[in-house]
Parts: sequence; C-alpha cells; structure tokens
Amino acid sequence: MNKPLILVVEDDPSVRNLITTTLKTNDYRYVVAPNGSTAITEATSHNPEIILLDLGLPDMDGVQVIQTVRSWSNVPIIVISARSEDNDKIKALDAGADDYLTKPFSVEELLARLRVTQRRLAMMTAEMATASSVFVNGKLKVDYAGGCAYLGEDELHLTPIEYKLLCLLSKNVGKVLTHTFITQNIWGRSWDNDVASLRVFMATLRKKLEPTEESPQYIQTHIGVGYRMIKVN
Repeated sequence: MNKPLILVVEDDPSVRNLITTTLKTNDYRYVVAPNGSTAITEATSHNPEIILLDLGLPDMDGVQVIQTVRSWSNVPIIVISARSEDNDKIKALDAGADDYLTKPFSVEELLARLRVTQRRLAMMTAEMATASSVFVNGKLKVDYAGGCAYLGEDELHLTPIEYKLLCLLSKNVGKVLTHTFITQNIWGRSWDNDVASLRVFMATLRKKLEPTEESPQYIQTHIGVGYRMIKVN
C-alpha cells in the first residue's frame, strides 16, 4: 500500500516536529502549514490525501479550515487538538472532520489512526473503481440497488428507518457520524426528541446485526457524540 501525502497543520513547533518526525520515520510524505490560511493554500496546491489539523490556530479556528476544505474536497481530516470537550469534538465532526485525536497523544495511536484512514481510502478507491452498488463488510451485505440487506445468507427484516440508518453508516464506514449529522440525514432536522428516537432505532438495528450487546461487531457507540460502523476484516 502506497503511503499517502499528508498535510500537517500545527502552529506549535514542538508538536509539529513530533508529528513530522513520526511521519518521516514511517516513510510518509508530508507538507506542513503553521496556520489556517497557509493550510488552505497547501491543500489546494498539493492535493494531500490526509490532513492532520490542529484546531487552535493563530489566524483562524480549525473548524473554519474544515468547512473551507469541505467546500471542494472530501479528503480525510483527522483533528489533533488539546480541546477535549464533547462539544468541541461534535463541532469539528459536524463540520466534516473524519476523526478526532486529543492531545497529548501517543505516536502509536497517531499511526493507528493513519492506518485506519488509509484502509478507508483504499476501500473507497476500490469501490469507485468497481462502481459497485453492493456494500460488503464481514457477513453484512447491503444491496443499495435492491434496497435490502443480508447477514450471511439471511435477509435482514429492517424497517425503513433502520435500513436508512444502515445505509448511512455503511456509506461512511470507519467514520464517526454525530447525532446531528445522522438525524439531519434521516429526518431532515435535529431536535432533542429526534436524538432520543435515534437511540431507539439504533438499538433495534443492533439487535438484528450484533450477536450480543456486550460485543458490538458492526456499530460502535461514541458516547455523547454519535456512532461509527466498524470495518470488519
């Protein structure tokens, strides 16, 4: 697997050096930007395959960078920030970030997040190449064209909302989807009672997908944030 070109957006020299040294040691290609405006310029000129983004930049908030990049690109964005509150994570994820790593972080975790993103990139590329209308993840198969889903050989009997949830999660496999993002896509709005309904529908969908509640295989809960479909080997 070829290593992707990574844009590192970080104004703190010590953190930036830690990240770039880690990338260099592991044979990643990278370009750096010390602020938001430079990051946007580098993103347009170098077309990176992954962006590592700090939120506390000197010239603008990192969320603005995410929103700007998302206006033209779906490049995976991994936020690396000292902001650890759920609200900060939700804002970044709702703006279009794919993942969120809180400072201080370990080099091993950063590399693991990059590997996950790389696998997702490879999978997306393969899906685009085959133009497949069928999603396969372990024993789970979603036939988008046929409007049905299977677990092994057995067809899943899903309600319309459960099927829409499954499609939304599967089309964003490996990515944390916030409650707001999901409810807006399913119901076209995001009210408190929609989030409560979402939890109910997600629970019923899980019962049809997961062997036991204690060992989730396909859907991972990010408490206070949202849900992620896990890529099963």
